[in-house]
Amino acid sequence: MIAAVGHADLTAATAELLETELRRRLDQVAEGAAGLVRAGAGLPVVFGRALRSAGRKLVVLLPAQGTVPAPLPERDRKAAGELLVLAEQVRLLPYDPADRDACVSADERLVASCRRLLAVWDGSASDGRDATAHLVAFAQARGIPVDIVWPEGAARATDRHTSLPRTTVNGRPFRCGPGGGRAAGRQGRAVAATAAEEADD
Repeated sequence: MIAAVGHADLTAATAELLETELRRRLDQVAEGAAGLVRAGAGLPVVFGRALRSAGRKLVVLLPAQGTVPAPLPERDRKAAGELLVLAEQVRLLPYDPADRDACVSADERLVASCRRLLAVWDGSASDGRDATAHLVAFAQARGIPVDIVWPEGAARATDRHTSLPRTTVNGRPFRCGPGGGRAAGRQGRAVAATAAEEADD
């Protein structure tokens, strides 16, 4: 199973770039492996489209209240509707979709259940709205292979600057171009290790 996590505040142009890049990455990983994503706006829909375009099965994780799906926040409902159309399977997980900590815990369970993680991450640290850096560190700490995906030209809707990441490693900017590759993976592991150390302090 391949899981995907990442930023929710992607621009429309970035969503198009990422769909193409994710499709390319999927062609390079285990043939036939299904994809797992938590229902929500932003990355989940982009990943779902790329996955189905690659001919793979999509599994969608929905919040639950008891044995029935829980209402999603308004911002996520349209995206969840498309994901349910794309999905081959839906799984229910008890958590409150309006609570950030509960969502992060749900993502941790999603990541822990996968054999590989695709992280759509610009290299920025986690904050009160976004926990992508934390999830990358979480996966790395458990020995789960992580592919950092952030193609050239990608941007977030909340960014004031360009799409280049803000995080630095040993004084050098973290960059992940269209090809990603081993260099990006090494930088991603270094940033993840830094994030993990900061979390332990």
